[in-house]
Amino acid sequence: MTILGIIPARYASTRFPAKALADIGGKSMIQRVVEQARQARSLSHVVVATDDARIQDHVISFGGEVVMTSSHHQSGTDRCQDALHQLSGVYDYVVNIQGDEPFIQPTQIDRLTAVLDGRVELATLIKRITDPAVLQNPNSPKVVISATGEALYFSRQAIPYQRDQPVANWLDHQPYYKHIGLYAYRTDVLAQITQLPPSALERAEALEQLRWLENGFRIRTVETDLETIGIDTPEDLAAALVQLGRS
Repeated sequence: MTILGIIPARYASTRFPAKALADIGGKSMIQRVVEQARQARSLSHVVVATDDARIQDHVISFGGEVVMTSSHHQSGTDRCQDALHQLSGVYDYVVNIQGDEPFIQPTQIDRLTAVLDGRVELATLIKRITDPAVLQNPNSPKVVISATGEALYFSRQAIPYQRDQPVANWLDHQPYYKHIGLYAYRTDVLAQITQLPPSALERAEALEQLRWLENGFRIRTVETDLETIGIDTPEDLAAALVQLGRS
């Protein structure tokens, strides 16, 4: 089984421009992600996919591998397909590693890839919610899963709704899961889903994975108990620096 790790990285960001190059304890965010991903035992190869020469030059400067992709991609999934198309190797799966999660753990990547057996089309990480604030936060997408661990639906709302319980008690009566945006795609499936037009549910929730579900693709979920820190704003960066100081 050959698995390619791709780290999509943009320079432009509405809430935090140039965040890929932001300094975190003497290393850029993108360098930290690359170094973490390279420690995953299951990945055969790790590359950064970007559309910006500044990120390209920086990745080369610390010994990383980078692929230049189109500036017109609407998602990291599209950028992954572009990068895969340019590479010469043959891979069974691609893992999309978020370029703004500098503390992603190699064990999380390996846990996700452990379910990839050739039959699994798509896979992603989930984590059980214990904080009521996370449950009600629309910026932290939730997922409901089947008895076999496949995703049934993703939403920015808290799902499922408990008709007979006050919201404050929901976590006491039902397991809730948040979605962590680490994806694995079988390479033939990646080619297919990047050709699909946006779907109605995707547009409603602004969650691209709903496009895949609406078109009949199956997403296997893998639970992790490790927390991740995504950096979307300068405030998130400040929190990351605190986290680094504690490690």
